[in-house]
Amino acid sequence: MITTSNLSKKYSGNVVLNIETLEIPKGQSFGLVGNNGAGKTTYFSLLLDLIRPSSGSITNNEIFVHESEEWKPFTSSFIDESFLIGYLTAEEYFYFIGELRGQNKADIDTYVNQFEDFFHGEILKQKKYLRDLSKGNQKKVGIVAALIGNPEVIILDEPFANLDPTTQIRLKQIIKDLAESKGVTVLISSHDLMHVTDVCERIVVLEKGEIVKDLETNAATLKELEAHFAN
Repeated sequence: MITTSNLSKKYSGNVVLNIETLEIPKGQSFGLVGNNGAGKTTYFSLLLDLIRPSSGSITNNEIFVHESEEWKPFTSSFIDESFLIGYLTAEEYFYFIGELRGQNKADIDTYVNQFEDFFHGEILKQKKYLRDLSKGNQKKVGIVAALIGNPEVIILDEPFANLDPTTQIRLKQIIKDLAESKGVTVLISSHDLMHVTDVCERIVVLEKGEIVKDLETNAATLKELEAHFAN
């Protein structure tokens, strides 16, 4: 589904990402972990054509992401609050995203009402602009908006940050359901090793822009990751 080949990104001559090869098959729940500056957000930004590679390429369903926009209709993401439109309410934002993805208002209302537990009564019908919501509630809106329109690929950068424990547990179930039941390719970056091992069937560790581990998740993965980052 997603193929990375000889990919690099440099800023002022400094290499911040250097991935020779990485294959992410369709329907995989994929986790990217690493310390600050490891290259996680850089990789996602390249995957979404927010920045251009210094060399190499990423293809999404055999489409070169930096050469064509044909990957956009089946790919969605939430990287940070800059993806939101602060002067809209949550409902207005959902309708806006829905219109981009060919959904009418009735479809959107039906869809977002499924997330009542996830929203915890703090998002819908609040008559608040997105800019006035807490960081955690902004994140909830961004994540659910990324699910609208049945995308085949969903990219979430630090989805568990700023969420309370109840919401984190509900989000984990949503992510598991996407990959296991719906065949969606889900890519997640996270600093939280426990959450990422809970929801991802495969985890790649980045260090100074390079892949240093590529693990199939099992009962020992969390301990292996903790040991790696403790050294």
